[in-house]
Amino acid sequence: MAPNRKKSISDDGKELWRRVSRSVTPLQRGRQAFESESNDEKLFAESIEKADANRLRRVAPVCMPAPKAKQTPPPLSHGIVAGLDKRSGERLRRGKLPIEARIDLHGMNQMEAHRALVDFIDRQQAAGKRCVSIITGKGIYRGGVGILREAVPRWLNEPSIRRHILAFSHAQPKDGGTGALYVLLRRTR
Repeated sequence: MAPNRKKSISDDGKELWRRVSRSVTPLQRGRQAFESESNDEKLFAESIEKADANRLRRVAPVCMPAPKAKQTPPPLSHGIVAGLDKRSGERLRRGKLPIEARIDLHGMNQMEAHRALVDFIDRQQAAGKRCVSIITGKGIYRGGVGILREAVPRWLNEPSIRRHILAFSHAQPKDGGTGALYVLLRRTR
């Protein structure tokens, strides 16, 4: 209903309003009861309009859905192969996929290693390679875990690199064990 239009009131509605208005006690003293039919009709119409306006305000506005942003893939972890068929995931974990390229990050500081890793992943994915190996070394120091060994999985989850990767897993002992990773890259389209 348009808010500026007035409703016509039926005879039953007018009679109902008269009964209700007679049974109501004014809140403030000195107010006169409405006696004329035109005032009754006007008040009734106003109360209907206010009720309609309140009802419309309570209804949640209809919103257009937000445009879909590029969804960031879920974070990867060692051996987690979400979105990959079981057989391919198992072949990756067991080192059964042919390794098409390797990078050895031994002897690099974090900044050099990160830059080399980003460049390596970009080049290999652009070249259509599927399975690559990243050698971090075990790098045990004072009972902790090596810096690169700990940092590379985080780096692989950065948006600039993550978009190229399907899964990664620790390598088999023959390929470096926990000091290396198998990385399965997405196909280029």
